[in-house]
Amino acid sequence: MRTETDTHPHPAGPPARHRPPMLNKVPEVTVYFWVIKVLCTTVGETAADLLNDNLGMGLTNTSYLMAGLLAVALVFQFRARAYRPGLYWLAVVLISVVGTLISDNLTDNLGVPLETTTAVFAVLLALTFLAWYLSERTLSIHTIRTPRREAFYWLAILFTFALGTSAGDLTAERLALGYWFSAVVFAALIAAVALARFTLDFHTIWAFWIAYVLTRPLGASIGDYLSQPVRSGGLGLGTVGTSVLFLAVILGLVLYLIRTKRDVAANEEEAAPQAA
Repeated sequence: MRTETDTHPHPAGPPARHRPPMLNKVPEVTVYFWVIKVLCTTVGETAADLLNDNLGMGLTNTSYLMAGLLAVALVFQFRARAYRPGLYWLAVVLISVVGTLISDNLTDNLGVPLETTTAVFAVLLALTFLAWYLSERTLSIHTIRTPRREAFYWLAILFTFALGTSAGDLTAERLALGYWFSAVVFAALIAAVALARFTLDFHTIWAFWIAYVLTRPLGASIGDYLSQPVRSGGLGLGTVGTSVLFLAVILGLVLYLIRTKRDVAANEEEAAPQAA
């Protein structure tokens, strides 16, 4: 005897929706990547000075504000399923400011010597890389497709900015090399890394991360040189003018990348509609 259930079986419900696989969350390393990265580091230096000194917010209030904005940006960045240029570079700009503020708080508010902060941040960055490698067996930025890898990635980025700030201040101020000469020194070190990569087959991943660290003091030295008064060895453009100028260039480049997708790998671009 058939029951109502036999003749009219209840549907099992709509099929479960499976989230599409996460694509790589970071851009391809192109010339655009390095140009925007240096511009972001410059903004990180000048924007921190602008909020702290020019607007009178102080290090503590500026740190709270920027840390909060960074946390919001990272929430959206982690929720994205693929690389989004505007979101990604907003997070980089904010994390560059926060990294600068962490270093400045330690040296200015707590009196920790620059030699100590430089060494501590270098150790913290090395420990981050070690934990990342032991967990994932790779430090490649071409496979940032899981939340854990992305967490390691952004933690490493934060420490590179903090380390670069301390190292840059150490050479420009404590060692009295000056802003312009410090920029030349760090540019030469980056060129040496690039030369080792392309002529001596230096490991690609380590070349990337070493250059990433060195671009922070390079950008900070450029920012200080442009913004600081002439009497202090700068060009006197001010933190407002320098910050606005570099932010405008960053915005223009990011809009160009959004339109052209020049920093998205071909296979990722093909898969992007499926993950949208």
